[in-house]
Amino acid sequence: MQTFLGTIGHKTLHATDHLLKLCALAWRIFVTMRQRSSSGRLMVRRITIDQIFFTAVQAMAVILPVALLTGSMILLQVAKVSGQYNFSRTAVLLIFRELGPIITALIVILRTATAVTIETGYMRVLGELEAIELNGIDPMRVICVPRLVGLTTAMVCLFVVFDMVAISGGYVAVWMLTRIPLDNFLDQITKSMAPADLLVGFIKAVLFGIVIAVTCLQRGFEVGKRINDVPMATSKAAVESFLYCMIINIFVSLVFYL
Repeated sequence: MQTFLGTIGHKTLHATDHLLKLCALAWRIFVTMRQRSSSGRLMVRRITIDQIFFTAVQAMAVILPVALLTGSMILLQVAKVSGQYNFSRTAVLLIFRELGPIITALIVILRTATAVTIETGYMRVLGELEAIELNGIDPMRVICVPRLVGLTTAMVCLFVVFDMVAISGGYVAVWMLTRIPLDNFLDQITKSMAPADLLVGFIKAVLFGIVIAVTCLQRGFEVGKRINDVPMATSKAAVESFLYCMIINIFVSLVFYL
């Protein structure tokens, strides 16, 4: 019994310490962002643009078919049990409010966030982080800030693209495969959408981007000197990022709708 309680206590303390480290890293990144330094500004800007391009633009080949299939599947199922008004409102609730942000976050985690952990992990193993510090360059500025800004910006952009493709693709699928009248469907969607629905989606996308970036960077920085630590850190970063996104998703929904 004592061993069991001791194990629980040890894991609780370890998890609390890890969460505090994540909060500390996020605070350091935001403090660095507020410091307007002219040195290295072009390099930071270039890295940020590259991160946005890799996370958002190159991910379109993945996000578009996933959004199309998700929207078609949801609207086809909902169309069987809903009238036209409930149909549009249910589509807004499922796609804009819940599934859009979380599926976009999952794609970003699987495709981009793991790459951030791998990159920072190898920089840790090969001693590149120490070399950057010895050259008088702040790793927070050239490594963390561009990836945080890039991931968050890409999350918001991909969330908008996902919602638009899911709604339009679902509309086409219902129109082609069912006999449900869809007159003025887009107008019904607009009328069914409250400002809080869009606000919640954007808030979730921003928070997801921040949490994913901070978690993956922290796991990359915690890699030791063995190269075998990189895959383990990457796996932990992916699982933790998705877990945190699910918790934030539930929390934000409770705050706005209960």
